[in-house]
Amino acid sequence: MKAFSLKNSVFLLAILVLTYTLHIEAQQCHPSGQIRGTNPPPDQCNQENDSDCCKNGKYYTTYKCSPPASSSTKATLTLNSFQKGGDGGAPSECDNQYHSDDTPVVALSTGWYSNGNRCLTYINIHGNGTSVKAKVVDECDSTMGCDSDHDYQPPCPNNVVDASKAVWKALGVPESDWGEMDIYWSDA
Repeated sequence: MKAFSLKNSVFLLAILVLTYTLHIEAQQCHPSGQIRGTNPPPDQCNQENDSDCCKNGKYYTTYKCSPPASSSTKATLTLNSFQKGGDGGAPSECDNQYHSDDTPVVALSTGWYSNGNRCLTYINIHGNGTSVKAKVVDECDSTMGCDSDHDYQPPCPNNVVDASKAVWKALGVPESDWGEMDIYWSDA
């Protein structure tokens, strides 16, 4: 009888470990591929806000997913202009409009953008000891880049909240420190 109990215990333990491992693996986001960069045509990559331009022959990682969203999702806040002529390029994906840099708006990495399911909803952004509410108006495309639709910029990393100047101001970040910052965000 003891041997039977021990076998059952070992079997149950193995199932629990396997289930836990698969659960952890399912929550991870792995790269989906790479694209090869090309040099942009002259004056076709807007480097406002220190945006990067694709480089010929360099490979850029792409993602179709983002880390799981939660009530306190860790992300990198980046700076983007959503105005016409800004480094954001085309009008925003959610409403086909440009948005003033004085309005708190964001673009989310592809996985968090969730095929537009977060379009025109609000998120709370926590950073620099304070928080701000911002409207989701665009996707920061993690699946493509280095073309005219993406202003010849590389694909977005999978953990980015790309924010207007208004968001950075509301968080009280000195202008000299704008660019990238660790933050947490949640659906409002």
